[in-house]
Amino acid sequence: MSPQILFTFVIGYFALLLGVAWYTSRNSNNESFFIGNRNSNWMLVAFGMIGTSLSGVTFVSVPGDVGKINFNYFQLVIGYLIGYVVVAFVLLPLYYKMNLTSIYTYLEKRFGVNAHKAGAFFFILSRTVGATARLYLVISILQTFILGRMGIPFIATALVILLLILLYTFEGGVRTIIFTDTLQTSGMLIGLVVCLIVLIKALGTDFGGAWDMMQAKGYTRIFNDDPKSGLFFLKQILGGMFITITMTGLDQEMMQKNISVKTLGSSQKNMMTMSTILVLVNLLFLVLGGVLYVYAGANGIAASGDDLFPTIALSDTFSASIGVIFIIALISALFPSVDGAITSLTSCFCIDILGFSKSSLGEKDKKRKRLIVHISFAVVFLLMVLLFKAINDKSIIQFIIKFAGITYGPLLGLFAFGILTKRVLKEKLIWFVCIMGPVLTVVLDLLCNPGYYEGKLGVSLGLTQLSKDIFDGYIIGPELILINGLFTFAGLWLISSPGKGKELQSLT
Repeated sequence: MSPQILFTFVIGYFALLLGVAWYTSRNSNNESFFIGNRNSNWMLVAFGMIGTSLSGVTFVSVPGDVGKINFNYFQLVIGYLIGYVVVAFVLLPLYYKMNLTSIYTYLEKRFGVNAHKAGAFFFILSRTVGATARLYLVISILQTFILGRMGIPFIATALVILLLILLYTFEGGVRTIIFTDTLQTSGMLIGLVVCLIVLIKALGTDFGGAWDMMQAKGYTRIFNDDPKSGLFFLKQILGGMFITITMTGLDQEMMQKNISVKTLGSSQKNMMTMSTILVLVNLLFLVLGGVLYVYAGANGIAASGDDLFPTIALSDTFSASIGVIFIIALISALFPSVDGAITSLTSCFCIDILGFSKSSLGEKDKKRKRLIVHISFAVVFLLMVLLFKAINDKSIIQFIIKFAGITYGPLLGLFAFGILTKRVLKEKLIWFVCIMGPVLTVVLDLLCNPGYYEGKLGVSLGLTQLSKDIFDGYIIGPELILINGLFTFAGLWLISSPGKGKELQSLT
């Protein structure tokens, strides 16, 4: 299919999003932008959050990784499910009891201003890098298969997409995103199912036959029983659990949508419904990956990794409609994670850094500042996408998991210390501990897995033999985030003293 026709469908899809945004942002104010007036339908939130949780990275990278790690990713998904239970029945009750707009307000009430600012800072850092990594992957695909063929430069593609996202999140915020995410999740799931059915038919078999083909290639293997491997099942399940607790339960973007639901019970139903569906959808993505590799092997297609799915879907082998479905599904998978990120970063910066909740500014002045912050984050996103373009990293999902393990650790340590202990912190030392936790984590991971960092830096660090001597081949996997949280927790303990914290006093 010609890139011009594909581009026409992309524009049409954006027009639909803008129509939804216009309808839902009427009479909006700061409260509707930040928390949707606490009147969101839990079923819409649950369905829309599937798209937010998955993103374009899942749509492309999870199937692409099957050729390298089989179905090992599903071990992480099992951990995700356990993590969602903790979020629903431990963290959500706390947020609703305190009637929070920003979840990092908890840290100020428990430990003081420094803890509040530190929590907000690490969220802003983590979400900015993670969201722009996802954005870069999808922009690269659109550039390679559509806009690049039309002579449009990469920077123009990135700029236009960010401008379009700004247009439909500018006024409505969370209230708009809940509806657009529902639309986009529908597009993604329909695209996933249709592409899977078409590929199975192209193999000349049914689902059972395709499964047998995948089994024969070893793709359906889920559990890794090598304790030294980064893919060892206990590491993956434990890591998945804490990734969910931090990247969902301690993440303003994800919680902003949950606490927009009117009651705690409905919010918990939203969380558990979403998590159950998420398990099934991730399994479908893995099956899709297996089918893609079987099809590629049978037809002499050399593509792999993140390039596999778009190469096959946009080839001349299939009808033009499959290319359209893939592009729409890919965009649908991308935007719930990016639009929500920009909105939540705006909310976090306004509330946690600028102190909107304590400010005496009027509604109009707050709105003006909010819009400036919103645009500023879009500019930051553009610069980060261009940085990823310069780095040209082809393994985005592994990078996101690694970076999250490094930057979300302080949030895990702070919230765990606040909830599990009654100790009081020395406020002046909180920033030092929160910075040293990630630093120690990076040093440990570097010593354990120097090959990963050497590959990213393109230089030899001379640590391979030292790593073998110390760790005997042990590789840190997604449990990195737990290690980071423990470093932070231990550091907080060292700068604390017995007593009742501010937040515990207010809740008892």
